[in-house]
Amino acid sequence: MKESKDDLMDIKKTHDIGTLSPSMKGQKVVVGGWVEDLRELGKLTFLTLRDVTGVSQIVVAGTENLQQVKDLTRQSVVQITGAVQESKARDFAYEIKAEKVEILSRAIHPLPIDPLGRLESGIDNRLNARALDLRNQKTASIFKIRHNTLLCIRKVLTDRGFLEVNTPKIIGSASEGGANLFSLKYFDKQAYLAQSPQLYKEQLTLGLERIFEISSFYRAEKSHTVRHLTEFTSVDIESAFMDYTDVMEILEQLIVSVFEHVEKTCIQEQKNLGIEIRKPKTPFDRVTYRQAIEELGKQGLALSFGDDLLDSHLRKLGEIHPGFYFLTEWPLKLKPFYIHEKEDDIEVSKSFDLQYGYLELSSGGRRLHDPVKIKARLLEQGLDPVQFEDHLRAFDWGMPPHSGWGLGLDRLMTVLTQIDNVREVVLYPRDPERLFP
Repeated sequence: MKESKDDLMDIKKTHDIGTLSPSMKGQKVVVGGWVEDLRELGKLTFLTLRDVTGVSQIVVAGTENLQQVKDLTRQSVVQITGAVQESKARDFAYEIKAEKVEILSRAIHPLPIDPLGRLESGIDNRLNARALDLRNQKTASIFKIRHNTLLCIRKVLTDRGFLEVNTPKIIGSASEGGANLFSLKYFDKQAYLAQSPQLYKEQLTLGLERIFEISSFYRAEKSHTVRHLTEFTSVDIESAFMDYTDVMEILEQLIVSVFEHVEKTCIQEQKNLGIEIRKPKTPFDRVTYRQAIEELGKQGLALSFGDDLLDSHLRKLGEIHPGFYFLTEWPLKLKPFYIHEKEDDIEVSKSFDLQYGYLELSSGGRRLHDPVKIKARLLEQGLDPVQFEDHLRAFDWGMPPHSGWGLGLDRLMTVLTQIDNVREVVLYPRDPERLFP
């Protein structure tokens, strides 16, 4: 079989553009990327070439090379072999004089969106062409920050002795007894997509003590807001022999560490987004539910103990407590069946939410580990203990006291990047209207 021209082409780069510097003057390099711009000036053509690490100017001369780039469309992918040299251009400390130009892939014209951002596109058009949108440096910066956030989260939790686990996303019963589950046929059985790893992570403390999971979960809520998705990424921890105040401290440390790490690591990304990330003030405010309804009462919002806090209430509390703060000790009846009561006030739970202004980022607390109490709570909330037999069985094997939380990564990303719409910080968001791409 005869080899094609593509089969014979060596597409291996010797350098990423971001690793080049003026000190490499005269050195031969092979770089590859996409053409952001090109200018023809007589017997020279200047290309602006970008890869994921940086941008460089390419000087193209000679009949054969000029013919190669003639009529080349922007965003086409090319490979350049050439030598690093000094540049007279104001925006470049060096440039590459091309010895060989290879066109690897031509981009169509016009493109569905302008990845340079010179022509603005709405969020829906950008999501429809998400892969191309990632060539926009503002968009790419969001996901570089997200990558560094995940690196930091894993390090902080691993350093605290937590083990990373993976729990099932196709489950046979309604986890937490919650509504808003996506249902599906699993061969001849009824199944659901998991909305939380809650029951699994509690069981895992029996043998592994401290665990965490970072994964996608699913909620069939028809919410059309800038902070809700039907598929979202959650960071969950659970730890044996810790009370709710202990895991609150871990959560606060985690948030502070993420901000410090991203502030120091993602300097160019902050410039691209036009933001400054700064370590939040510590310790975070701790506001009990009772304190919260007192504060709201002073603002003319009358609430009784046991009333849930609506979005309007949380917005007012966010004005009183700007930045991060914990809402603690919620009424037990407002919390799921597995949350532990306070020993000195059984109407109150050992629970907390982490808020950023009005935005809920995390919810957690101390869990019940006594199977008798769990069954009683299930009945109180109108749930059938039989549906939770697999879960309850583990509590007869010597379940240690345990606490944990779940943190919405996507919402945390909106806080970090100072972007209001959660769909901006997810590569391919899923909401009630969007299933493609």
